[in-house]
Amino acid sequence: MPLEPERRDFVRVSAVIAVTYRFRTPPAGSPAPASAGAGHAGVTSNLSGGGMLLESRLPRMDLVTDLLTGRQGIDVELLLPGDPVPIRASGRVAWVETVEEATLRCHLGVRFLAIEPADKERIFRYVIRVQMPA
Repeated sequence: MPLEPERRDFVRVSAVIAVTYRFRTPPAGSPAPASAGAGHAGVTSNLSGGGMLLESRLPRMDLVTDLLTGRQGIDVELLLPGDPVPIRASGRVAWVETVEEATLRCHLGVRFLAIEPADKERIFRYVIRVQMPA
């Protein structure tokens, strides 16, 4: 049986953009619930109006299960090139592409669940601009 082609709701472009993110809700039984508000640094690999692929380092390996099951949300902030106003969005990890166990480096597919319409529009304009021939 042939595989169905992947369907996306939004055009996705390769983009390396610095991201600051926070875990919105500490996982149940977390040994350090205060770390939920701590900011972490990462970068995007790609970006769309519906989400992004986030490359970063997890603070702990045990977060993977909570992220994938939606028990742990994620808030992100990024600055589009040439735009001084940050975009903020809340989301959830829809998939984990990779996790290197030794270094905790990871690629997380983040789906935006809450983003201001104006911010989503700014992402759409950025995606169009990136696709335009130079």
